[in-house]
Amino acid sequence: MGDKFVIGIDFGTLSGRATVVRVSDGKEMGSCISEYAHGVMDSSLTAGDNQPLPPDFALQVPADYIEVLGKVVPAAVQKAQVDVDDIVGIGTDFTSATVIAANKDGKPLCEFDEFKNNPHAYAKLWKHHGASEQAERCIAVAEERGEKWLGRYGGRISSEIVIPKALETLEKAPEVYDTMEVCIEAVDWIVWQLCGRRIQAASSAGYKALLQDGSYPSREYFAALNPKFANFIEEKYTAPVLQLGERAGGLTEEAAKLTGLNAGIAVSVGQIDAHVTAPAAQAIEVGQMTAIMGTSNVYIVNGKEAQDIPGVFGITLGGISPGLWGFEGGQTGVGDIFAWIVDNIVPADYFEEAKEKGISVHELLTNKAEKQEIGENGLLALDWHSGNRSILNDANLSGTLFGMSLTTRPEDIYRAYLEATAFGLRSIIENFVSHGVEIKEVVGAGGLLKNKFLMQMYADVTRIPLSISGSALAGSLGSAILGAVAAGEYPDTYAAAKAMGSKIPNAYIPNEENSEKYDKLYAEYIKLHDYFGRGGNDVMHHLKQIQREVHSKK
Repeated sequence: MGDKFVIGIDFGTLSGRATVVRVSDGKEMGSCISEYAHGVMDSSLTAGDNQPLPPDFALQVPADYIEVLGKVVPAAVQKAQVDVDDIVGIGTDFTSATVIAANKDGKPLCEFDEFKNNPHAYAKLWKHHGASEQAERCIAVAEERGEKWLGRYGGRISSEIVIPKALETLEKAPEVYDTMEVCIEAVDWIVWQLCGRRIQAASSAGYKALLQDGSYPSREYFAALNPKFANFIEEKYTAPVLQLGERAGGLTEEAAKLTGLNAGIAVSVGQIDAHVTAPAAQAIEVGQMTAIMGTSNVYIVNGKEAQDIPGVFGITLGGISPGLWGFEGGQTGVGDIFAWIVDNIVPADYFEEAKEKGISVHELLTNKAEKQEIGENGLLALDWHSGNRSILNDANLSGTLFGMSLTTRPEDIYRAYLEATAFGLRSIIENFVSHGVEIKEVVGAGGLLKNKFLMQMYADVTRIPLSISGSALAGSLGSAILGAVAAGEYPDTYAAAKAMGSKIPNAYIPNEENSEKYDKLYAEYIKLHDYFGRGGNDVMHHLKQIQREVHSKK
C-alpha cells in the first residue's frame, strides 16, 4: 500500500494554516497560511458599523475562519502533490477560549442583521478581557460557597475563559444572550462545521469552562452569579464530551466541497492551539514542560496526580495526553509586547537602518540589545501589558517600566521586556516546582524560536536546558497527529507522537555566569511583581477602573 496522509489545521490569533503530513513519519508535505479578513477587532467593529470598542475588547468574525478553511486546505494539498484519496483524516486546533454565540444550527448571531452591529454577537477572542468584573464575581461567589473546583484553577478564574464571557453577554447584551441557543468554543465550533456533530473537547472544557471530574459547577452556583444565568449549562452549553484523538465524526459533503477532500474521512476532536504542540514536540511525558511562544506564551506540563496549585491557570485530566493531569500556566502578552515596542516607540531612523541591513526591526533591536552587558541599561519591566495570566491571574494588572532616563534607547527598552518575559517564565516554573510538579526539561515551540538570543536568555534565567521543536509548524503538525489517531492509524497519542513528532534536545544550555547576573535582576523583578501584583500597591487596578469609567460615559 502507498503512503497515507492527514491534514492538520491550526487556527491562530491572526491566521489559519493547513499542513499535509505523512502518517508514517510526520513529514510535512505542503502547507498554506491565510490571514483572517477582519483580523482582531480591538479598537472598532470593522465588520459592522465601525463603532469604537471598549479598551478590553478583542473580537473576531467566525465567517473568516470558514473563508480561511476553504483557502488553505486546497492550497496545502496542491503544494503537497498528494492524491486526495490518500488523505485519511483531519485534526484541528484553535485559539483557546474563543467563544461564539450561535443558533441551534451553529450559525453565529453576528451573521443576523439585527445583531451585526452588536459587539457581543461576535466571537470573543482569548484576549478579550471585557468580562473582568464578571470573572471577579465568579471568584467571590465560588469562595463564598466553598466550591472545591476553584482550587483546580489556582483559586482564581480568568476573564479569558468561557463562563465570565457568557455572563458578560447576559448582563451587557441580554438580547444577544436570550437569542443565543448555543454558546460554544471555536475549537468545537469548527469541528461542528466539518463533521456536522456538536461535541465538546474534554481538554478545552476542562481548562476553559470549569469541567472537572465529569461535571460543571452546579445550577445553584450559576444562579448565585445571576438568577437568569442558572440554566446556562443545560440550555446553552451542554454537548457530548469527547477525549483527544477520538473521532468526532466524518467530513460532511458540504465541508468536503469547501475543502476539496473526500466526504467521510475522520475528523478528530479539536484541541487548544497551544496544547496541540506538545505531541508535535514529543513533550507529553511527565516532567516535560512545553513552552509555546508567540504573541502570548503558554506553558503546559504533565503530572501523575491532581494537585491544587495557587497561580496555576488550570488542570485537566487528559488535557495534554491520555491518563495524565495536564497543568497550564502562561503569559498573556509576549510577542504582542515586542510588537508594541516596534509599533509605538522605535523612531524612523531605526526602520531605515533595518531596511539598509535587510533585516526586520525586531532583529535590529535584538542585535543591539545583545551587545549590552546584563544590567547595563539600568531598566526593569513588568510584562503585564495584557494583564498577568500566571501566577497572579489578574487581567486588571498592567505593564510598567522602571529606570528610564534621557539616555534610554529603544534597544534598552526592548531588552528590558525580553528579560521581563524570561523572569515571568522563571516565576511560573518555580511556582510549579515548589508545589511538587516536576520540570526536568523545557521544550520550546512557536514563532519566537527564531530569536536565538531570547531562547538563550530563557535557558540562562531559568537554569533549565531548552530543547526546541523540530518542526517550524508544530501547531498544525500536532493537529495532524491527533487526526492520525482519530483515523485509526495509531493506537494512541503516545505512539503517534513518537513516530510523527520531532525535537532538538538541549538546543540551549544555561550559562552559569549569565545566570548569576540575571539572579540579581530577578530578585528585583520579584519585589516589583509582588508589590504591584499582590496588593502592596493597587494603582494598576485603580487606573484600570478610572479608564473604564471614562469609556462608559462616552
